[in-house]
Amino acid sequence: MEPIYHSILDNDFYKITMQFAVTKLYPDVQAKYAFINRGKHEFPEGFGEELKKQVRAMAELALTKEEKKYLQDNCPYISPSYLDFLQGYRFDPDEVKITQDGTDLQVHVEGNWYRTILWEVPLLALICELYYKMTKAERISDEEVKQRTSDKIDLYNRLDANVADFGTRRRHSYEVHDLVMQELTTHTGKSFVGTSNVHFAHKYNVKPIGTHAHEWFMFHGARFGYKIANAISLDRWVKVFYGDLGIALSDTYTSEIFFRQFDKKHSKLFDGVRHDSGDPIEFAKMTIAHYEKMGINPLHKTIIFSDGLNSEKVETISNFCKGKIGISFGIGTNLTNDVGLRAMNIVMKLTEISSYDLPWTGVVKLSDEGNKHTGKPRDIELAKEILQLGDIEKHDEVLQ
Repeated sequence: MEPIYHSILDNDFYKITMQFAVTKLYPDVQAKYAFINRGKHEFPEGFGEELKKQVRAMAELALTKEEKKYLQDNCPYISPSYLDFLQGYRFDPDEVKITQDGTDLQVHVEGNWYRTILWEVPLLALICELYYKMTKAERISDEEVKQRTSDKIDLYNRLDANVADFGTRRRHSYEVHDLVMQELTTHTGKSFVGTSNVHFAHKYNVKPIGTHAHEWFMFHGARFGYKIANAISLDRWVKVFYGDLGIALSDTYTSEIFFRQFDKKHSKLFDGVRHDSGDPIEFAKMTIAHYEKMGINPLHKTIIFSDGLNSEKVETISNFCKGKIGISFGIGTNLTNDVGLRAMNIVMKLTEISSYDLPWTGVVKLSDEGNKHTGKPRDIELAKEILQLGDIEKHDEVLQ
């Protein structure tokens, strides 16, 4: 099978921004990641070996002069020294360990955090595309893909909703992602505002969108303590970006804890927050109440909704938030894997970190949904005890 990946920028923008931050602040940190098969998908015989071949092929990828120029022109908050680093960066397949036992797939990544941080999204995209190819699953036609995308953007235009493509990690394939982007960028209307995929942002000359992911907060919780994790994560982000990329992710240790710690300084400094788990309407109410409590007009702030969105959810959220707070939507699987097949439900998560003065330490994510907690049972229990979140709940992403 021919190599699937052809651009080092075929990745989510927040991986680039976080890599920049890690190279600047934490060049000595080691990291481990693990693949989590949320959807209990069964992988066909030989899948692991083919995935290994695709991973080895990624060692040939390199930043082109045109791609570097695009980042220089569109991301002035990223330093020239980092862009030089990225130009010299190569994926190291030895950082990835892949095993298959029957239909079960195991994928682990380990190495310097500033290097391994770029593996997560490409690995998930590869797993998805290979799965559909090797199971010979037939999707709808190209024209149907474009028509479905067209119908969605028509609705978003009517709702006057700002929408971005967040669909790299669980896309059906590069081909489908490209078809979706063609339709989004040529469609009339103002709703489409950009993409999280840096390669497609460059290809179609649109804005790359993203800030940071849960792993940024998970690292700081394990390194410095759960009570200070949100505050120190945001402070260190500001230290790197000086006010740019100002959307704060809210649910790494539950939104309840986040807003308890999201003080007036951070509430004023950051442009808004991102919702990624739990009830979106309840989150909107909580966010509006928080800004009002801080004496801040919610209409001057933005919520980015990004949790399992489809057209119906976007319409419901838009109708509720209209005239109350600024909103925008990052839509993933429903854009890039709406092809008449069962969409894959897979993730990769940071699991452990270490440093020169810190032995391997487990990281934790306490989502607003109990079944999205990740970490070792004892670490989850300890984090909830420290944060006074009550008894440990049932969850399905325990890391042994």
